[in-house]
Amino acid sequence: MTELERLPIPLLAWYRENARVLPWRSAPTAYHVWVSEIMLQQTRVAAVMDYYRRFLEALPTVEELARCDEDRLMKLWQGLGYYSRARNLQRAARQIMDEHGGKFPADYAAIRALPGVGDYTAGAIASIAFGQPVPAVDGNVLRVVTRLTADSRDVTRPATKRDITAALEAVMPLQSPGDFNQALMELGATVCLPNGAPLCESCPARAFCAAHRDQRETDFPVKPPKKGRRVEERAVWLIFRQGRVALRRRPEKGLLAGLWEYPNDLLLPGEEPRCPVAGEGAFVAAGKHIFTHIEWHMNAYVVQAQREELPEGWVWADRGELAEKYSLPSAFAPFAPVVKENL
Repeated sequence: MTELERLPIPLLAWYRENARVLPWRSAPTAYHVWVSEIMLQQTRVAAVMDYYRRFLEALPTVEELARCDEDRLMKLWQGLGYYSRARNLQRAARQIMDEHGGKFPADYAAIRALPGVGDYTAGAIASIAFGQPVPAVDGNVLRVVTRLTADSRDVTRPATKRDITAALEAVMPLQSPGDFNQALMELGATVCLPNGAPLCESCPARAFCAAHRDQRETDFPVKPPKKGRRVEERAVWLIFRQGRVALRRRPEKGLLAGLWEYPNDLLLPGEEPRCPVAGEGAFVAAGKHIFTHIEWHMNAYVVQAQREELPEGWVWADRGELAEKYSLPSAFAPFAPVVKENL
């Protein structure tokens, strides 16, 4: 019997005893599972909890998500990052309204065809909400399986993921596929940890884990070296007039597409910052934000605007509008105290 064949019974027993209480597990409808899985992409569970509750209070159904104003949607998502996830959620909700009469599709292929839904998310929804025996293979699952089987293949290669998905499908218990998928994810998130030593003494698979047997747990999963990030130096302009701050909307495509921001400029090496409106700029704070492939190193300057006029596409926002209406990326969070002080 292989390691994977031995896994389901002890894993499910462990999960029933150790599963965290999470709001989407207590009411695993397709809509709830879908929203939670999209939020959890690139984001820790602890960071998602409050966003999830607030989102469902505001948009409790697919229909209300489909109808939601984009600025309101972005405000609900503010702070979670990767805002294209929210836009794809709404695109998918509208597709569900148009093509499925507002009812969430129960078929894996139809779920997979929704915007922003990949193999993993479709597998999670199909198995947890509809009881379909479809694997849901994410980074946690890849880590658990490659350690369990001492699989030294590159997990970033599609062929490796396909093989692991097929192997899991062959051992998945037909009576509880959703619990099996969630148990694998839970094991990876809480015991078979990334970026360090796993908690093997708490693992239900420690007796037959190949990596643990050979004391090679941290050799898996195997990935190619990460590429370095591009560093950008930016001047951020905090422009105030009569208790308001200037904002501009980012382009509809690219990084942070369509979000509001404090005006900022990319500086070339040796280039001096130049304020885009009339007024004297005074340095107030520095900040750094790391995206997947880019690092922003920012210096912020306060400017008291001499005129009411702003460039096209810019707006003035007071404290209430910043809190309720305009969604700003968390990249600008280091400057929030300065803005609050000047409004």
